[in-house]
Amino acid sequence: MRDGAQAPTGLARRGRRLTDRETEQRMLRAAVAMVHRTGLTVSLDHISFEDVIRDADVSRSAVYRRWPYKDLFFSDLVKELAKDATPDVAYDELALLRQVVAGHLGRLDTPELRRRLMLELIRQLALLDFEALYGSPAWRTYIALHATFLSLADGALRDQVQAELARSERDRMARVATAWQQLATLFGYRLRPESGVTFGTLATLLSGAMRGLVVLALSMPEIAAQRVAASPFGAAGTDEWSLPALGLGSIAASLLEPDPAVTWDADRIASVRQALVSLTLPGG
Repeated sequence: MRDGAQAPTGLARRGRRLTDRETEQRMLRAAVAMVHRTGLTVSLDHISFEDVIRDADVSRSAVYRRWPYKDLFFSDLVKELAKDATPDVAYDELALLRQVVAGHLGRLDTPELRRRLMLELIRQLALLDFEALYGSPAWRTYIALHATFLSLADGALRDQVQAELARSERDRMARVATAWQQLATLFGYRLRPESGVTFGTLATLLSGAMRGLVVLALSMPEIAAQRVAASPFGAAGTDEWSLPALGLGSIAASLLEPDPAVTWDADRIASVRQALVSLTLPGG
């Protein structure tokens, strides 16, 4: 991971000595890129300090001036990894949304049809999300990073890593909560008042269920392939449901309900239909 402009090398680099801060940034970027390529283990023994220096294209003397011992560098590397401990996994979610919505825009005229369309979106998107996480080296790093954090003996370092992990998690939970609130608003749903939960709570429960299945599937790969022929939660018909879809669907169905304050007149149906066509969620 380097800046947009190619870093000078060879004779060009010799013309300007890198500052200690530039050396530090290059080293950490090179090491993070190496971890994301190979995955993080419970230790960092598989990361070669000399290889990081080479990939960072910095002088050894500058590196050892900044980190006299390589253990000091690895302490900084763990903190750097913790800053983005919960990376967003890229996949073509919009393509799937278009595929699901295409030909189903008529499913807005009655409460039952709207419920079925939302469940179909959950059924397919939950599986896509699971498969993206399950096959992601970045998420395997996330799992190992938590194990590494728990094994840290240095109290100050452990506290710093925990703080970065917490910040990263809260940022992602906020984005997940916003996405679900927008989806609920689009389909005229609200959180059940008696449940006492917020969309932040919903996001935490959904993410916990998904991550738990990903972790289990790493040692029990049959979980990834398991399908159940069912029509749960009032789905339109019998379809193949993955375990992630059943898990997320059950949480969403138990905590969300149609909002009685929403009037589904012709104008609202037309605006929601347009939102689905353009795939622009209200408030997004």
